[in-house]
Amino acid sequence: MRSWLNLIFVAIAAGGGYMAAVNNLKSAIPADLSSFLDGATYVELTHALEEGMPPGPGPEAPTIQILRSHEPGIGILPTGGSIHRYSFPGQWGTHIDAPIHFINNTRTIEEIRHDEMILPLVVIDIHEKVLENNDYQVTMEDIKVWEAEHGLVPEKTFVALRTDWSKRWPSLDKMRNRDKDGVSHSPGWSREVIDYLIKTRNITAIGHETLDTDPGVQAGSGTWPLQDYYMGLNHYQIENMRSLDQVPEFGAYIVASWSIPKNGDGFPARVYAIIPKEK
Repeated sequence: MRSWLNLIFVAIAAGGGYMAAVNNLKSAIPADLSSFLDGATYVELTHALEEGMPPGPGPEAPTIQILRSHEPGIGILPTGGSIHRYSFPGQWGTHIDAPIHFINNTRTIEEIRHDEMILPLVVIDIHEKVLENNDYQVTMEDIKVWEAEHGLVPEKTFVALRTDWSKRWPSLDKMRNRDKDGVSHSPGWSREVIDYLIKTRNITAIGHETLDTDPGVQAGSGTWPLQDYYMGLNHYQIENMRSLDQVPEFGAYIVASWSIPKNGDGFPARVYAIIPKEK
């Protein structure tokens, strides 16, 4: 089996050879990048940053200030060009959580390797169950259903949890979904699934459309036992993803990138999927 490092390029780690090795794929990845990208579909998985959306942690709401504008009278610097000042916590919008976000002496953002940022994408779809139960947590039965269709979850993949919760964005009230008693109700991961994916299947990272790894009944009250556990396994995650309903359960790739704050624990990310054209 030829290494995917030779099939695409160094940045697309976990790409071509992985695809060629999976029995139920219709065709192998071509040997050059241009052929791979020719006719591919791109799906944006990132929310645009704007004031008024869920603010992330901290006492002050994020702000976007116009410093310079093409329009006369707008901004605090002389007219000409466009410059904005952004003030936000690292965990704002669609963002990466590095393990150090919760667990001391684990990896920071700059320690996330390049070959962890472009990966085959696995999507676990539980959105119909979430419609029936907003507190639903993904189970091993959900994983077994996926594996019955596609085979074992491959190692060195990015596994995203589709809940369609992102359709509630950008309303913080709808995302938190609190009842009359103030209890938040939103779906999340489960310990059994995290253990299986990380310890048995050796995946690289997870992502979700919700504000938190944990279901709302926990996260909404300020406790995050699942995220604490997951971060302790020294893997990163992407939160507040969108448009997973536009990505196949298997066969796409994810590109996740971000800036590199020194010793960073979280930062807004640009995340998108590449769906190769079927040959």
